[in-house]
Amino acid sequence: MGHFTTVNRHRLQVMKNCFRAGIPIRGLLHDLSKYSPTEFIAGARHYQGTRSPNEREREIYGYSRAWLHHKGRNRHHFEYWRDVNPATGTYEPVKMPIIFLAEMFCDRVAASKIYNGASYGDGDALEYFRKKKARDEMHPETAEKLEEWLVLLAEKGEKTAFSAVKKDVKNARLSSRGK
Repeated sequence: MGHFTTVNRHRLQVMKNCFRAGIPIRGLLHDLSKYSPTEFIAGARHYQGTRSPNEREREIYGYSRAWLHHKGRNRHHFEYWRDVNPATGTYEPVKMPIIFLAEMFCDRVAASKIYNGASYGDGDALEYFRKKKARDEMHPETAEKLEEWLVLLAEKGEKTAFSAVKKDVKNARLSSRGK
């Protein structure tokens, strides 16, 4: 029951964040794959309440089948955005479209709130981003924009950060219409 409650609480928080960021449809569609048998059963089995069950599954088996399933179906994860570069023949990060990057920001803020509970602070998502060294695995422009928003959150708070995300999404939509 704990995993189901955590997933629902997380999705609700992401939805709220996505509405604030001007991407309500992404909020409504966020993480629906977590209810699939592949992800849900593993999540319930490895639930701890203080971190992702995927981390525990990875410790036990050396990989997380649930995570492999999840990242391949959810475009708000930077791991989804890797492809073969035709020039080099190697897998490399691809720049994320701003709408999925904004959803990733919303997801990271929500996860920090859910997992850190009462001890949550606006710098938690930035600290996690830097600690996990995700920047090294992302397209440089994607990492730069995400870190910009996370720094804004840490230094200026949610209202300012979500306003900036919403503005960047709106500007990207307007510039794509003008092409």
